[in-house]
Amino acid sequence: MLKRRFGSAFSLCLALATTAAVPDALAADTITDWGARGVAIGAEKQLPNARYTRDLAMLHVAMFEAVNAIDRRYQPYKLDLAGEKVASTDAAAAAAAHAVLITLFPDQKAKLDQELQSSLAAVKDEDARNKGVELGKRAAAGIIDLRKDDGSSAQESYRPFTRPGVYVPTALPIESTSGAIKPWVMEKGSQFRAPPPPALDSDVWTRDVSEIREIGSSNSKTRTPEQTEIARFWFLTGPRSYTPLVQQIAEGKKMDLVDCARLYALVAMATNDAFIAVFDAKYAHNFWRPITAIRNADLSSNPATPREPSWSPLGVTPAHPEYPCAHCIVAAAVAEVLQKLAGDEFGELTLTSALSPGVTRKWKRLEDYSNEVALARIYAGFHYRFSTEAAKVMGKRIGELVVATQLLSAAGPKTAKQ
Repeated sequence: MLKRRFGSAFSLCLALATTAAVPDALAADTITDWGARGVAIGAEKQLPNARYTRDLAMLHVAMFEAVNAIDRRYQPYKLDLAGEKVASTDAAAAAAAHAVLITLFPDQKAKLDQELQSSLAAVKDEDARNKGVELGKRAAAGIIDLRKDDGSSAQESYRPFTRPGVYVPTALPIESTSGAIKPWVMEKGSQFRAPPPPALDSDVWTRDVSEIREIGSSNSKTRTPEQTEIARFWFLTGPRSYTPLVQQIAEGKKMDLVDCARLYALVAMATNDAFIAVFDAKYAHNFWRPITAIRNADLSSNPATPREPSWSPLGVTPAHPEYPCAHCIVAAAVAEVLQKLAGDEFGELTLTSALSPGVTRKWKRLEDYSNEVALARIYAGFHYRFSTEAAKVMGKRIGELVVATQLLSAAGPKTAKQ
C-alpha cells in the first residue's frame, strides 16, 4: 500500500508544495501529494472557488486517466488512452499533474519542474519511468483540450442596480459568470436548480429570517459558545475545507494508487459541478442576504418581520447572492460521493481550519459533517435555513449523478457520458 500522511502533515504538505520539493522523508502517495500542490497553489493565488475547483478537477481527472490507462480497472472519463503495463503509474500521475499545473500556472514552472524531478527520482526503472511520463503528458494534453473553451475565463460583467446619478456601493459581487462554466457531469448549470425561495409573507420566510436575526447576529444572546466556534471554523471554504477528509477516507480504506486517483477525481468533478450549479441558481434567483433583508424588512410588508436598521451578522457576508448556500451544496456533494464509495464505517473524521487555530472538529458520519456546515452558515448570519436545505438537496443529487455515471468499473456495462 502507498504511504500517506494526514492531519498536520497535510498542512505541512501544502506549505512545502509552495516552497520546495517534498523531501524523501515525507514522500507520500503521488495522487495526494500532487493534489496538495494544486490546493496550495490555488490557496496562495486566492482563486475564486469555481475556478479553483475547476483547476483541481483538471488535475485529478488527468491523473486518473493516466494511471487507469495502465491498469484499465475503470471506464475512462473522456479519453481513450492505451498505456503499457510496464509503465510506472507513479510517473504517469506525476507527469500528468505537472503538465496540467504548468499550463494553468506557468509562473510556477520552475518550482513544479523541480518537484516533478523529485517525484520521478523515486521510480528507479528508467523504461517504466519514461513510458509513464509519456502517458501522463498525453492524459494532461487530452484534459486540457477538453476544458480549453469551458467558459471559465469569461470576463465578469455584473451590472449594479441603480438609477442615473444615484450612488450604490461599488464593491461588485463575485462569481457572476461561474454558473455558465461547462460542467464535468451535469448537462448544464441549471440541471438541478433549486425552486424559487419562499415568498416574503410566507410562514417559512417568517420563521427562518426570525431565526437568523436572533442566532446569526454579531451580538446574539442565543448563540452558544460552541455554535460561535462552529460558525467561525467554517469561514474556511473551498478545497481546503474538504480535501483532508478525502485523504483520510483514502487512507482508512487502504486504497491503492488507482482507487485513490478515482476517489479524488470523482470528488473533484462533483465539487466543481456543485459550484457551477450553485452560482447558476444564485444569480438566477438573486435573493437578498440576511443583512439586507433585516435592515430593509419594512419593504417586505410583513408585520411579523420588523426592520432592525443596525443588524449585522457574525462574519463578513460573502459577496454573492444568498440562495442557495454554496458551502452547503459542496459539503453535501462531497459527503454523497464519499459515502457512496466508502460508506460510513471509517472510524472518525477530523478537520482543522486555518481560520480557527487550535480547534479540531470531529464526525463519525459524513452526514454529520455536511449538516454541521449547513448549521454553521446559519450561526454565522449568512444563510437562511431554507437556503441550506435547498443546497443540500442539490449537492446530494450532484454527488449521486457523478458516482452513478462516471469512472465505473471496466467490467460493468458502458454508461452514456453526460
